[in-house]
Amino acid sequence: MADKKFTVLDLLDLDLSGHDALQLKCIAGRRGLPRAITNPEINRPGLALCGFYENFATERMQVFGRGETAYLQKLHDENSIETLKTFFARPMPCCVFTYNLEPTEEFRALAEEYCCPVLQTDLTSTEFSSRIMRVFSNIFAPHRTLHGVLVEVYGIGILLNGHSGVGKSETALELVERGHRLVADDIVEIRCVNGNTLLGRGANTMISHHMEIRGLGIINISQLYGVGAIRNQKEVQLIVQLEEWDSSKAYDRLGTEQNYKEVLGVKVPIIEIPVRPGRNLPIIIEAAAMNERLKEMGYNSAKEFNQNVLKWIETGDAKRAYNRNNNSY
Repeated sequence: MADKKFTVLDLLDLDLSGHDALQLKCIAGRRGLPRAITNPEINRPGLALCGFYENFATERMQVFGRGETAYLQKLHDENSIETLKTFFARPMPCCVFTYNLEPTEEFRALAEEYCCPVLQTDLTSTEFSSRIMRVFSNIFAPHRTLHGVLVEVYGIGILLNGHSGVGKSETALELVERGHRLVADDIVEIRCVNGNTLLGRGANTMISHHMEIRGLGIINISQLYGVGAIRNQKEVQLIVQLEEWDSSKAYDRLGTEQNYKEVLGVKVPIIEIPVRPGRNLPIIIEAAAMNERLKEMGYNSAKEFNQNVLKWIETGDAKRAYNRNNNSY
């Protein structure tokens, strides 16, 4: 559920384009535009218009297609206004007419009386339903904000984590210089879509493609490197934890065991990369991205290496090599 109330007016004000555009306009009941939309699902009210209100999803957006509009015309011809009064007595967020269909005069009048917004779109019922479900899945998705930098490296969305000053932004800047793309710097908003996909973007879209580099100040990545160096959002597929080198800590040198971090109920692979002078972090992260792509394709380098070592031991070659070394002394 969204943190703040999402209203019908907010729906009309959404800046959507392309295959997400809803092409909505309000044709009646404007006083009801502040009504809240609290449910991300939609309802076709055919049964309700026929008088069956058991399990009627009154909290959902009501979508009127050709069938429902034809039935409204039938009610108009029969002068059955009481049926519509019973319908509008339910506290619905709004009604949407697809195919640019027009409601009857009685429907408009009751919508104004009950302050129920009536919207219209030229999309088909199927297309509108598909688009509005995508929009609602994003708006009502569980989300949280994280401190870090989100970049896309070889098609893999990588979230760079670490305490302030460890070099996240500098590493991301070098990755952009090498042809990869920045999604967000400093504050990343993560949304869980469809229950298993984490989409990351800048918490503030106006400044998400700006970057703070200590000693240099604020820079605009899209202006410096072009629009090809940025993305508005990207799935978080790998977390890279940058930390200062600790000589007393045993770091993973084989990579046979995969560690995960749970974010909004989704487990994301995480790797720790120690930072110290002389280490080329961008190249290491590029290798991590390519290795992650190989894992998604079913190939695991560390496991294959481990299996090859076991086979070498089982063949007896390891024992013969050991004996040769002992005999040489």
